[in-house]
Amino acid sequence: MNNKTQIIENSTRLPKKEAKEGKSMGGAREGSGRKPFEPTDAERKQVEAMSGYGVPFEQIAALVREGIDIDTLRKYFKSELINGKAKANAQIGKGIYQKAMAGDTTAQIWWSKCQMGWKETQRHEMTGADGKPLEFNKIERVVIKNG
Repeated sequence: MNNKTQIIENSTRLPKKEAKEGKSMGGAREGSGRKPFEPTDAERKQVEAMSGYGVPFEQIAALVREGIDIDTLRKYFKSELINGKAKANAQIGKGIYQKAMAGDTTAQIWWSKCQMGWKETQRHEMTGADGKPLEFNKIERVVIKNG
């Protein structure tokens, strides 16, 4: 095929968005084209576990089969992505709660800050020499005119 033929063929092809509207999975003949993605039970468990471990979605998608698109991951594994994170958070929360209830001071402090809204505050005071109040000899206002 020469360059002229290739240019003509490329110019007559539909843009990807328009090409997808008429066909579900491609192919002119009935049954041709890629088969729809169907996740297995093992893949569902794998995705849920990785989501719980905090693996980024892009990396999870790369590890399913030989790599799937991130949109495919979100479409077919939505509940696994949500549930994996929720189950992990529940287990971590349970562990911290149990440590706090057993008297672990660090866990109690963390719990009070995160779950009870407590916070540490610091107050900064400035003084002059020898702890005396600050003295200002000259206070000046400067006005800068723009334009």
